[in-house]
Amino acid sequence: MKKVFLVVLSFILLPALVWADTNIADDFRAHYNPATSNLSAYNKDLNTLIGLNDFHTGKATSFPGFDIGATFGGVKTGSDNNISSEDYLITPFITAETMVPVLNTTFVVRGSAFNGFESIGAGIKYNYNVLEFFDVTLAGFYDHAQTDWYTMEHLSFSAVASASVLFFTPYLGVGYDYGDLSTKKYSPNRSTSDDAARWTAGVRVSPFPLLYVFGAYTQTASNAGFQAGVGVNF
Repeated sequence: MKKVFLVVLSFILLPALVWADTNIADDFRAHYNPATSNLSAYNKDLNTLIGLNDFHTGKATSFPGFDIGATFGGVKTGSDNNISSEDYLITPFITAETMVPVLNTTFVVRGSAFNGFESIGAGIKYNYNVLEFFDVTLAGFYDHAQTDWYTMEHLSFSAVASASVLFFTPYLGVGYDYGDLSTKKYSPNRSTSDDAARWTAGVRVSPFPLLYVFGAYTQTASNAGFQAGVGVNF
């Protein structure tokens, strides 16, 4: 199982290492102009990049087990984002979660450190097992992100529903992202606060016991994102 997990992980995360060859921090430094850059549009794209990681199923983590996964996500930058030189903002995330059965609540931590971009966050999920094969989960997260040139505080809330059929679990979700981004080391520094709703459709597949892979597409009013991931639930 360990070998299978590592092989699948390499196939999912290798594109992040090959495709995302632009340092996010350096790219911001090279193209950001305090007088003319649309910091709000850039912030909205970062919001989506982090919010993509809110869910990959409506099912709850089983007790006393853990769910540990790795994701590769990307956001097609909005047309008003005149800071990013690349068509996509891309970064992988690591997530880990476990359930406290007395509260029927799942606690989650997640983070990333890739191409000059760092993010660390935590959240909670509350699951409703509506039917044996149908689940709904509500979630809320807080994240702190930064590069050498800005800091960001991110909040997200989401709801996702999924139905399990054999080893397939398709899911549909909605979310809300709010981000407060502030530049640093500039004169003058600027800040912006922005929010947006997002809609996600995806499918999770469990080809082997404990192991799962998933893929999803997300749309907001100003950008679109995709996500692929692998994890173990034990």
